[in-house]
Amino acid sequence: YFFLSNLSFVDICFISTTIPKMLVNILAESKNISYIGCLVQTCFFTIFVGMDDFLLTVMAYDRFVAICYPLQYLVIMNPRLCSLLVLVSFLISLLDTQLHCLLMSQLSFCTNVEISHFFCDPAQLLKLACNDTSTSEIVIYIIGVIFGGVPLSGVIFSYYKIISSILRVPSSSGRYKAFVTCGSHLSVVCLFYGTAFVVYFSSTVSHSPKKGAVASVVYMVVIPMLNPIIYSLRN
Repeated sequence: YFFLSNLSFVDICFISTTIPKMLVNILAESKNISYIGCLVQTCFFTIFVGMDDFLLTVMAYDRFVAICYPLQYLVIMNPRLCSLLVLVSFLISLLDTQLHCLLMSQLSFCTNVEISHFFCDPAQLLKLACNDTSTSEIVIYIIGVIFGGVPLSGVIFSYYKIISSILRVPSSSGRYKAFVTCGSHLSVVCLFYGTAFVVYFSSTVSHSPKKGAVASVVYMVVIPMLNPIIYSLRN
């Protein structure tokens, strides 16, 4: 519940970075955003996406300890370690944000540009830059692989160990109980990474901004909305 409360807080902040501005753009005639405002929105968006990513990895480790080492759970996952894991997640996300913001600040734009999106997506900003962005694109993808691939690998490894442990349980009722323990988290992980891959692969493969925007709405609005519903149903 400590990790879940942090995830809920991050989801609220995640939505708050983009949705209020999107609603203002829908209702108002002027849909402008300043350069500084766009950069700030990109920074906050990046840090909360990173926090979501790393918190889900930490929660996967928590489920791994709960199922594979149930008798030692309270000793291993003590309050100090839990707080440390959240702090480390925040610091790594902050580093990721600093790298993104540094790259975005190096881009030069024309006086007035139109972003074919409802928020300042780094991938869209790269396409609108006037200077050469080939180096920035490579760096962005490397950062994405490191800060996205490493947490995903941690989740996959945790669930590999969890499934191996569940299969060794002799009774079917015991296996079902163990699986239900991590079912909610697994659902959230599949939704988060599934839509994230759709968003970023569609932005690289497809040249249709509308498709990317629709996928982003699912990723940025529907998923944070579903997270508390999924965990509430579990409770």
